[in-house]
Amino acid sequence: MRIVHCSDVHITDDYFALPLHRLGWRRWVALAELTVGGRAKRYAQAPRALSAIARAAEAHAADHFILSGDLTAYALDSEFRGAREALGPLAGDPRRCTIIPGNHDVYTPGSFQKDRFARHFGHLLESDLPQYRREGAFPFVRLVGDGLAVVGLRSARVPPSPGLSFGVIGDAQLAGLEALLKDPRLEGRAVLVIVHHAPLNRKGAPDHWHHGLRDGEALLRLLPGPRYAVLHGHIHQRYHHPATAERPHLFGAGSSTEAGREGYWLIDVAHGQVVGGQALAPSL
Repeated sequence: MRIVHCSDVHITDDYFALPLHRLGWRRWVALAELTVGGRAKRYAQAPRALSAIARAAEAHAADHFILSGDLTAYALDSEFRGAREALGPLAGDPRRCTIIPGNHDVYTPGSFQKDRFARHFGHLLESDLPQYRREGAFPFVRLVGDGLAVVGLRSARVPPSPGLSFGVIGDAQLAGLEALLKDPRLEGRAVLVIVHHAPLNRKGAPDHWHHGLRDGEALLRLLPGPRYAVLHGHIHQRYHHPATAERPHLFGAGSSTEAGREGYWLIDVAHGQVVGGQALAPSL
């Protein structure tokens, strides 16, 4: 089986064409990142790059497409619509596609309270084993073919303030995951766990306190060996930590649409295990 994994596509609206009074103070602060920080320029072609990755998934005849969060720049409805449009028909089919929210998709309290992510992508949070849900839709599981289970977790929380972007899965979801992994319907299947924040950074260490996954160690303890993989984004670097006897594979997808760094993972699963992955660039 083949899986395409991308992340942090950051579809970005033209913020200076929007009424400033409707953006809210958090997005006012973000304007500095868009302009002086150069984010708007780096993601100007993000819809084109995301469409190219979706086409690549079709060309690879991928069994499943995974996007591990941060569809948007700052959680505007228009940005969610842009992401849905760029993905095309793929985003309409939960049998072929799994997407979870990232911290940029719940950037403001309003975006979380109105559940903007679910308005556009809630159909992709369906679960084949809904009895294991513990926090809203999470964790959810999708059984793909006879050899794979894809599990979605939520680590993205409304940040207390811009600059704080740590993630927390929480005890409830972790308990749901632990129970789910014991279900006999997962026996013989490789298990891909999708979470936005990184349990480990590129160097194999926990990420910074203000940016990392607070309960990453607890997550990894539940997933020992090459049967399991954690697919994440958040850190804008693409890397793979191979599995050990005590730890799963970790695939960090980087920022898949950032200008000059476009790319995705093509991950192979066989005989109930994750057997490897290739970092590839889309044809733009």
